[in-house]
Amino acid sequence: MSAPAMRRRELGAFLRSRRARLTPADVGLPGTGRRRTPGLRREELALLAGISATWYTYLEQGRDIRPSGQVLGSLATALRLSESEREHLLALASDSATELAPEWLPAQVAAIPGLVQPNPSYITGASYDVLARNDAADELFPGLDGPGVPNVARWMFTDDRARHILVDWEREAQSLLARLRVAAGRHPGDPRFTRLVEELHTESAQVRAWWPRYDIQTTRGGTKRLRHPTRGRITLTHTAFHLADAPEQTLVIYTG
Repeated sequence: MSAPAMRRRELGAFLRSRRARLTPADVGLPGTGRRRTPGLRREELALLAGISATWYTYLEQGRDIRPSGQVLGSLATALRLSESEREHLLALASDSATELAPEWLPAQVAAIPGLVQPNPSYITGASYDVLARNDAADELFPGLDGPGVPNVARWMFTDDRARHILVDWEREAQSLLARLRVAAGRHPGDPRFTRLVEELHTESAQVRAWWPRYDIQTTRGGTKRLRHPTRGRITLTHTAFHLADAPEQTLVIYTG
């Protein structure tokens, strides 16, 4: 399947997921008794957005149609999308999909985590491969120092140590998966994301349960409660910085 076709399919899946979250009462429509499936009907959403029900159906089905910015804005409003969800909708509807190039770090960039030692720090790529890290990160997140290219999402869902280290593992895992969903949407069909998502589905029951919900999240900063190997339970603030020359690469620094 071509990248444009995969993007249209992903757009349809996103629209269906958001339509299923709304009830007639949420949008001021009268109830019509029992429904076979949750959420608004396609005809109801099309009415709210001021578009043809047939045309909207084609959009959900992934057909090759090009919604205008005005139509997308109307759909975002009708679906009660958050700002992050609205941005994701626009990204899926665009024609700017690109395949990821091999990721690498200039030496001066790869050295940054070492400069902030003893604060745990690492740099991730677009699909959450760990491209550089310092000793404090290796101590706090054992398993990210294994052979090959470590990956934060793979570690989160397939390494049992993650569940011990992260006190609020379920919340952190759901948040990471929601950010991975946004990143994958920027590169439909890219083999790096395809392999990772397939692997996570195979290895993790939580991914299989949560992926269809189509949660979206773009924020990366905040606080984490962790179990440190020598300091015990601690709370750290983590801040994320996108690299100027490679915006999909992210420097993460923990303090506290």
